[in-house]
Amino acid sequence: MGNSFTCISHEEEQRPKKSPGGRSKGGGSNSGKYMRRLSLIPSFRKRTLLPSLSCSGSSSTSSSKKGGIKAKKKIRERHHQDHHGHDKDSHIIQEQTLAATNLLFNQTPRNSNSVVPPNFRRSTSVVYPTTQPASSGGGSGPVSAVQTPKKSTSAFVRSSSSRQRSSTDPMIKPNQLVDKQLNKTEGSETKRFVLVHGGGFGAWCWYKTITLLEKHGFQVDAVDLTGSGVSSTDTNNITSLAHYSKPLLHFFESLKPTEKVILVGHDFGGACVSYAMEMFPTKISKAVFISAAMLANGQSTLDLFNQQLGSNDLMQQAQIFLYANGKKNPPTAVDFDRSLLREFLYNQSPPKDLALASVSMRPIPFAPVGEKLHVSEKNYGSIRRFYIKTMEDYAVPVPLQEAMIKLNPPEQVFQLKGSDHAPFFSRPQSLNRILVEISQIPSRKSS
Repeated sequence: MGNSFTCISHEEEQRPKKSPGGRSKGGGSNSGKYMRRLSLIPSFRKRTLLPSLSCSGSSSTSSSKKGGIKAKKKIRERHHQDHHGHDKDSHIIQEQTLAATNLLFNQTPRNSNSVVPPNFRRSTSVVYPTTQPASSGGGSGPVSAVQTPKKSTSAFVRSSSSRQRSSTDPMIKPNQLVDKQLNKTEGSETKRFVLVHGGGFGAWCWYKTITLLEKHGFQVDAVDLTGSGVSSTDTNNITSLAHYSKPLLHFFESLKPTEKVILVGHDFGGACVSYAMEMFPTKISKAVFISAAMLANGQSTLDLFNQQLGSNDLMQQAQIFLYANGKKNPPTAVDFDRSLLREFLYNQSPPKDLALASVSMRPIPFAPVGEKLHVSEKNYGSIRRFYIKTMEDYAVPVPLQEAMIKLNPPEQVFQLKGSDHAPFFSRPQSLNRILVEISQIPSRKSS
């Protein structure tokens, strides 16, 4: 700023020598240079230079020179006063900042990892209140004089809950909830689930179950059986249970020899689960049947459903038989009337899942349904079985589920109240809890 004033003053002193005639053209150009030089000065200084502008346009008389000298003196005095005032203000701001810093430091407890404003208190748990650290005494100097404010925990604001704490409420220990979240799969023999869909469904139906199990730390695989889901095979061309279960068998073939999984089957997928249990008994830790065909040796799914077919008029109305080889031959597939899907399969499921099923379901191959299953006690019988009953199921009614349980008893039976034939849609949280519980049942060797 001082250099700018020096240049301007020097230019003004040189101007009379260049234009001795007073108001000449040369003087006009010099005045223009003077104005351009002023534009380089910050805006807050321009107002103090306005008197010199009026002097620069006057004649080069002695009176104008004196006026110019007086104006320059006033400018210097104002410049000095402004700088002096600015330094004084800066000094005051620094003192205020230092005072505020000291106040904040005095209000903050020592050994704290974060600065807490004095007007805000940390929250506390009514069930598990925090304890106040003991204040340190003694010491000298400004640091030793800082102490933690002595305030009782009763000053903390209670939570918005209106329920008073009961003497029977458990005391929550630190990190208890975190440890519970991290140790969700601790008691599990295996941390891997394999989900097998039912007839007409696909791997898409497990999307809620997959999400919930993965949140619990499990690895989850959902298989699309032949002619289902994204499989490009025509359902009418599937001629055996082995052909229908081929993707599931390939999955087990790819597992390591010592790796085990929990195998879960729904609906007609239970027959595929039973077939895999006979083929790969050492790779299956537990088998779970969810409203599924849990067949005994020498029994077919068609035999099982024929027991209840006469009393289930809704099933007869919903089923549509397909005859790819002509009506003189047995049916090749079974489809469902889309207008009866809600009443038959999804009477408790959300509308969005019904819409998903309406555009995703495919026909069920008929040949595997009529095939008799042959299982042995050595392989199939060596695997622990669990059954989950769906209590509002119209496709596989509760009496039919109980008949399968009585004929081929599993180790344990669970109930899903309020669930239709698709519990992964209608009761996903309850289904997830049961699956996690089954996974944590200890093995027979440790029991």
